[in-house]
Parts: sequence; C-alpha cells; structure tokens
Amino acid sequence: MSTTETTNGLGFSDYLVQTLPHSVYTAVSVNGELTLTVPASSIKEVLLFLRDHTNCQFKVLIDICGVDYPEKEARFEVVYHLLSVKYNSRIRVKLAVDELTPVDSVTSIYNSAGWYEREVWDLYGVFFSNHPDLRRILTDYGFDGHPLRKDFPLTGFNEVRYSEKDKKVIYEKVKLEQDYRKFDFDSPWEGTKYIDEIKNKGKQDG
Repeated sequence: MSTTETTNGLGFSDYLVQTLPHSVYTAVSVNGELTLTVPASSIKEVLLFLRDHTNCQFKVLIDICGVDYPEKEARFEVVYHLLSVKYNSRIRVKLAVDELTPVDSVTSIYNSAGWYEREVWDLYGVFFSNHPDLRRILTDYGFDGHPLRKDFPLTGFNEVRYSEKDKKVIYEKVKLEQDYRKFDFDSPWEGTKYIDEIKNKGKQDG
C-alpha cells in the first residue's frame, strides 16, 4: 500500500484532512507530491503523525527552508520536506508566521532539524523556540541582519575586511560613496578607439 491510498479507500490527502481536521488547513497534490498547509501551533503534532502513523512513515527530514513574502502580514513561510522510504513518497509541510511569532523547534522529532532550523534563523530571522543551540550557521556571529529577507540591502550593513594596519579582520559600516565611473558600452575589451579604427579602415577600403 502506498501513501496515495489508505486502507479505508480514501485518497491520502483527504485522509490527512479528515484525520487531522484542526491541524491541516489544505492538502494539495501537484505532480504527485503532496503539500500540506498547517498552522504554526500544530507543526509538531502533524510531523509526529507523519513520522509514526503506519500509513505515513515519513521517517526522514530532508530539509527545512524559508520563503519571504514581505507583502503578507505573516511574511515568512517555513517549509518542511519529508521522505517515506517505506512508501517511496515525499511530502511537503508548510506554515506561515510573522516576524515576531516563534515556531516550535522539531529537533525532538527529527535530530537533523537542528542545523536546518539554525539556517532558517540565520538567513530569515525566524525564531525557533526550545531549540537546543539556536545560533548563526552560515554567516559570521557578528553579522547584522538576515540576508535572505527581501528587504535586506544587497550591500549588507557591514563590510568585513582584513586591516593591514591593525593586522586583524575588522568590521566597518558600508559606505556607498564612490566616484562616478564612465563605462564604454561599445566594446568591453578595447574601448571606442578600437571601434573608431575599424570604422576608419572601412571608409578607406570603400
């Protein structure tokens, strides 16, 4: 039996919605992969069910990632990707939160969630409550901000460089001041002089 059909003949998505009526908002299947939308308060209940129920057996947490929609009140989506080796099936579980609402850590359900949650915290600023070691994992510990937020400036807030004078790595506020630069769009290699020579040669040959 696969996760597409249950013992009572229901489709798997309908089965999940009926079994967890207060914990699953929607269940949509696209290209054979099911996506559940759940409230943030129910994430642990849903993941426990998917991991342990005999019709699910999603024992492997592949990844946790974030998505930023600044125009929404709950701007962040946290997406959990699960794999059932027994049924050769994948499922995606997602929830939405705002900047101030913490999400329960699922490290007690999947050990691998520790680093994934740290990555989402580092890059998006989504806080995971009861995480055993929630700190940055990809950026430096002194990094300012969360770089995958859509409103994060491309230059960042601070510049990290090695100072020959101080003989150490230092942090400086980014300065956007620079001289105006003149770009030659005619030739990326030799400039307008090269173009002019070709034009003059053509006139002489003609």
